[in-house]
Amino acid sequence: MIEPYDRVPFPVFFREEADFGDVYGGPGGFVFFDGHLLRPRERPSKTVVVFNHPIGGGAWLPLVRGLAAAGHHVIYCNGRYRGNDTALIMEKCVVDLGRTIQHAREELGYERVLLGGWSGGGSLSLYYQQQAENPTVTHTPAGDPYDLTAAGLVPADGVMLLAAHISRAGTLTEWMDASILDEREPHRKAPELDLYDPDNPNQPPYSDEFLERYRQAQVARNARITAWAVERLADLKREDGAGKEHCFVVQGTMADPRWLDPAVDPNDRPPGRCYLGDPETVNTGPTGLARFTMLRSWLSQWSLEKSNADGLACAAEISVPVLVVNNGADDACTPSHARRLYAAVSHDDKEFREIAGATHYYLGQGDKLAEAVAICGEWIDR
Repeated sequence: MIEPYDRVPFPVFFREEADFGDVYGGPGGFVFFDGHLLRPRERPSKTVVVFNHPIGGGAWLPLVRGLAAAGHHVIYCNGRYRGNDTALIMEKCVVDLGRTIQHAREELGYERVLLGGWSGGGSLSLYYQQQAENPTVTHTPAGDPYDLTAAGLVPADGVMLLAAHISRAGTLTEWMDASILDEREPHRKAPELDLYDPDNPNQPPYSDEFLERYRQAQVARNARITAWAVERLADLKREDGAGKEHCFVVQGTMADPRWLDPAVDPNDRPPGRCYLGDPETVNTGPTGLARFTMLRSWLSQWSLEKSNADGLACAAEISVPVLVVNNGADDACTPSHARRLYAAVSHDDKEFREIAGATHYYLGQGDKLAEAVAICGEWIDR
């Protein structure tokens, strides 16, 4: 099938001094990444939708391609951490997105830029827009100088939140295995909190009391890791210098009661499944969130207490129009995330839409994808 648009890859390259390289390959002091411009043939436009995600890799997503096929100009920003978030710093993702928007305006000639915040790109889009409208961040949560107030971030003209979650830190916390009480011995668990222990007396449907206790234990676990990371980083800086790091593994990051009890944050997703497959397998598998990370990255993207990229807090401080689209059978970003994001936007120029039966990726759902494209297209045109 010949698509009715041209796909034009383009490079983004700029100098950025750093104490150490946090991506694999390339000379120190430079940042390289690529973007994809999907440009409809014979459909000129001064408006472009810029999609992004902290780890990139979504240039072939159904929604990205669907919007381009419908005549909308689309850019996908891959960013420096494409495919690997082990050393990811959210503040640097903001700068990469800003450089992509700068390229869109100055090199490609677009006058209006709308942010397409799909999935994990939602909270990044909100963090970018907050800092572009009112820049305040001068250091990463680890205390390293990284000045977004001097980054020349240009605000976008609108934000679309599409199958988006509230933040990487918030999502990880809601997925963490609360039965792990000691990171040094992750296989010794509190049996009454182990969702995957058949002898656990707490089984679906879960009681409100159990869910409250479980959620509190998840938050407490995130806080324990954060406290350890802060202390460990301080020790390294004091003993070995500012640039030292410590990499570590986080076990048990796919144990959300939602996946086993469909009455928790209900939608049309099938029980016993998450977007990566069997949640019990994913809980200890290599693809779980934050499985391998480092101190600075934990504080920037995974720490509920320290991360600046809180989609809810950022949404409350932006002034541009916002569209929130919830997929009715999403098995990654469940409906409370969309509702919380919509409620967090403090102005009235916002719209909430839901696509019944739609999954996270729209794979094999041509009708649902068409509905999503139509909703976004109407909003873009307005």
